[in-house]
Amino acid sequence: MKLGIPRERTDGERRVAATPETVKQLAGLGLDVVVEAGAGEFAGHPDQDYRQAGAEVVDELEPGALDILAHVRPLDPGEAAALKPGAVTVGLASPSSSLPTVQALADAGATSFALELVPRISRAQSMDALSSQALVAGYRCVLEAAIRLPRFFPLYMTAAGTVPPARVLVLGAGVAGLQAIGTAKRLGARVFANDIRPASADEVASMGGTFIRLDLETAEAAGGYARQLSSDAGTRQRQLLAPHVAQSDVLITTAAVPGRPAPRLVTREMVQGMRPGSVVIDLAAESGGNVEGSVPGQDILVPTADGSGYVTLVGLKDPASAMAADASRLYAKNVANLLALLVRDGSLTLDFDDDVVAGACLTHGGAVRHQPTAELLAPRLETRQEGVQ
Repeated sequence: MKLGIPRERTDGERRVAATPETVKQLAGLGLDVVVEAGAGEFAGHPDQDYRQAGAEVVDELEPGALDILAHVRPLDPGEAAALKPGAVTVGLASPSSSLPTVQALADAGATSFALELVPRISRAQSMDALSSQALVAGYRCVLEAAIRLPRFFPLYMTAAGTVPPARVLVLGAGVAGLQAIGTAKRLGARVFANDIRPASADEVASMGGTFIRLDLETAEAAGGYARQLSSDAGTRQRQLLAPHVAQSDVLITTAAVPGRPAPRLVTREMVQGMRPGSVVIDLAAESGGNVEGSVPGQDILVPTADGSGYVTLVGLKDPASAMAADASRLYAKNVANLLALLVRDGSLTLDFDDDVVAGACLTHGGAVRHQPTAELLAPRLETRQEGVQ
């Protein structure tokens, strides 16, 4: 069976779905690995390394000739339509925001596995790409803040005087938030954090942060994710967070609800209440933003309320791709570990009685298996059927 590894074509995407190390693992499953030339260049893996690992390197992949396609970013509808019936895809699919591609995968008769849908259970941790990439993003966002902040993170006691440590506030204590807390703490900052899941307080403390408790309803959904707060609770949350935001030198927001736009945690007014020179990093900018006014890939200067200076609002974009080598190392292992469930002795063995296989499957046999995505697609199908009639 032929497994293809493409060169990612999305602007800013530097990761790759297989490394020379995982090529050896994939070959051990009985797969013939074909890598598109230049696929691993930005992640530090030249074509020659793939050849030495046993892969074939081609100038351009032919999707229609592949049995399996492993990718990083969601495919576009044209790529999905070019797949042969029965082909398998594995990668990030962003199903709720890539509905035309999902429909194209179903129409092509492809079996697609979305890494976002991998169940959060113990035996699937090695396949959890959301967690592995969030770890990279959480680390990166602190570095981006430290570069922009016009002062030190750590405490310094010098002959010329004492420099107090920076105060960092992290909103959201998932994988990315916890990594941000740990990184900021290692840089010497005083770190505070809040999450609407009360169970996260111990995790925050374990990373060296101080948990801020607010008088709010708890909001924990299945799999340990946060769920969306009600409108009134969201307003109350922002009111309670406002003084903590105002006291911070750096604000990092990492809150996300799977399959839905990022929750709005911080208003422009709250940002304007911060001190001049403060930095806000919105890690959720690409999914709608936790901070009002953030734009993916842009630094925006927000004037302070008293007009004495500016706060830098950073809409972080492609944070994991900015650290392509280690992000690819982790992501490629996630992909290879999932494929190990799907392939036996060089042949596809799709066991839909397996919770991981069934949970991660997006499309199969011409149908959309992931029910929330199928419901989003239903109006499109009805419109298409009416057009045919």
